[in-house]
Amino acid sequence: MKNAKRNAIITLLIIALCVAGLIYMVMNGVGAEKTGRAEDIPLGLDLQGGVSVTYQIEDEDPDSSAINATKEKLQKRVDGYSTDGSVYLEGDDRISVEIPLDTSKYDANQILDDLGRPGTLEFIDSENFALADANGDGAIDDTAVEGETYKAALTGADVKNAQAGARKDNISGAQEYVVQLQFTDEGAAKFAEVTGANVGNVVYIVYDKKVVSYPRVNEAINGGSAEINNMSSYEEAEELATTIKIGALPLTLKELRSQIVGATLGSEALSTSLKAGIVGLILIFVIMICVFRFPGLVAAIALCIYTLLELFFLNTFHISLTLPGIAGILLSIGMAVDANVIIFTRIKEEIADGKTVKTAIKNGFGKAFSAIFDGNITTIIAGVVLLLMGSGTVKGFARTLILGIILSMFTALVITRLLLNAFCDLGINNKAFYGKAKEPKVGNYSKYFKITAPASIAVIALGLIFLIVNKNMGSRGSALNFSLEFSGGTSTSVTFDKAYTQAEAEKDIIPVIQEAAGIKSNIQVQIVDNSNQVIFKSEELNETQRKAVNEALGEKFGVKDADVESENISSTISNEMQRDAILAVVIASILILIYIAFRFDDVRFGASAVIALVHDVLVTFMVYSVAYLSVGGTFIACMLTIVGYSINATIIIFDRIRENLKESSIEKDGVDGIVNKSISQTLSRNVYSTLTTFVTVLMLNIMGVASLKEFTFTLMAGLICGMYSSIFITGPLWMVLRKYVGKKEDKAKAAKAKKTA
Repeated sequence: MKNAKRNAIITLLIIALCVAGLIYMVMNGVGAEKTGRAEDIPLGLDLQGGVSVTYQIEDEDPDSSAINATKEKLQKRVDGYSTDGSVYLEGDDRISVEIPLDTSKYDANQILDDLGRPGTLEFIDSENFALADANGDGAIDDTAVEGETYKAALTGADVKNAQAGARKDNISGAQEYVVQLQFTDEGAAKFAEVTGANVGNVVYIVYDKKVVSYPRVNEAINGGSAEINNMSSYEEAEELATTIKIGALPLTLKELRSQIVGATLGSEALSTSLKAGIVGLILIFVIMICVFRFPGLVAAIALCIYTLLELFFLNTFHISLTLPGIAGILLSIGMAVDANVIIFTRIKEEIADGKTVKTAIKNGFGKAFSAIFDGNITTIIAGVVLLLMGSGTVKGFARTLILGIILSMFTALVITRLLLNAFCDLGINNKAFYGKAKEPKVGNYSKYFKITAPASIAVIALGLIFLIVNKNMGSRGSALNFSLEFSGGTSTSVTFDKAYTQAEAEKDIIPVIQEAAGIKSNIQVQIVDNSNQVIFKSEELNETQRKAVNEALGEKFGVKDADVESENISSTISNEMQRDAILAVVIASILILIYIAFRFDDVRFGASAVIALVHDVLVTFMVYSVAYLSVGGTFIACMLTIVGYSINATIIIFDRIRENLKESSIEKDGVDGIVNKSISQTLSRNVYSTLTTFVTVLMLNIMGVASLKEFTFTLMAGLICGMYSSIFITGPLWMVLRKYVGKKEDKAKAAKAKKTA
């Protein structure tokens, strides 16, 4: 007993010291670079602002394929600085780039120079390189002019893709780092020719006249793919792959203008979001303590540790915080709270069965583990697929989600457990402190499926019908209210006679533009630092609307026509990015189906989970369709958050069904009885988990900036939908599949189980 108390005190002291250390690191950082300091967490363009540069295309009559290829190359270069940057077409012959950047810490001019340079990439054989490198310094001399003193076998235009990889050497078994190349059809033919003629010799890879690699040719390479091996590290391989991949820009660009712009969500977005988050966390603490008593207090401590860890690692891993990133954090906080709710509910059930507090804690964690593990792993699977296949806002969401899920599992399964056991050993083991679960009244939820299934189909159909209605309504004109990120629009740059703040522009100027142009959609505002210039990005305006806006601005603010510049701009979320996001969700759903089918030894669980997931997404989509809400980058983040909650809620129900299938006889209770019992046992969990996340999102809706209203509204609608589906759709859907699909397999399993017994 003395040893237990001593160990408990040591455990609490170690945790306290770790927390103190975390607080210090989050406030002050570690080392000369201040690693881990919350103040230095990189922010996205929507929360911080950054650098905006517009390039003029100097080539005459460039075709659309060359323009799109240039945009893609620029996007890859931008991704090297931040995955939250955006590239879009302005007018017919300009390309604009926006990069989130703290201009007080980075040399913006150097970044702009690197971003827009042509960046010639060439593959040159030994003979021609010797001619080009007359000085013998390993670089192409300025006097060497292409076509006069040397010839490149291939250029960057011949390379389709390049990526870093790692594999084991077939002979030594050692880890080897490589760069895998893929060429275009024309490039494949050129590469086959140059390698065939240079077996045993070196081929130089030259970027901006400097050699970046010189692999030796071992054999003629056909087929359009190749591999550069013997890289010293994965980082070296990744750097070379990036250099080759961004290659040369197909078009020649000249910098037209560059400027430092404010946050697209407004300068107050971050501070108000943080305040709303703090209020939301406090409300979560209050709810947890009221419902679960002393364990709720322990959960509050664990959530504080989770928050500190999240802040520390956001900086350490250089993860940019954006609005979609905040959505990922909200989801992971919800998962952290949910894990504690599952554990504490199990502990209360064990105490109700007559177990001691110490035993109840042990059993509670043991019985809760499978549900927590499966729920988090399925969400991580989705996050990893989105990270690998997505881009832009999708990657930002995936990064914060994966980090948050890992930290939430750690704090729930390790920190909470250590704290509860330590306090229990110190004498806080009165059952009154932990509560006792009441036997849930088993409701006949399965019978409502005959009503809820058609109702859900009707709601989803309503959303689809409104797509047609919206397209044919004069005031709407399109099926969905696509924002600038998806549809593009008009950028109107106005120079006023004084400087305006973001709040003043939103309050005083936007209504004037909306009334003059006759539009109701949101207008994005960017303040240009150190000037009187304000940029307004709206839906596409025709000549009549532009003229009306100019006249209104002149009348209200004394702006002259010469001080207003308008250009149509393309979407920042390209068709490729949209396709990648959709494909990533589809692949993630398939992998989740496979995982659940494997873990639950029944493909019907996986099928039910995916159908429930699709149900929740489509119902939330209905809200966007009927309310004609803006569909942009936040739409993707919202939908992905709903997917995460849907998966987790489904796993909780299925875990109970799996447990009750072992304990109950299907002949005695029937499939309906097992499903109803499982839903009843997890009902409180569904309510409390949804409630705790809902209040955080609600605080963002109430306290956050105007641009967060639509996002938080649809997120709240999605949370309610997720709770509804976990009670009335998921379990009953599995029940239907169980009854009518795979009867022979069930009989075979039952016969095998009897034989084994």
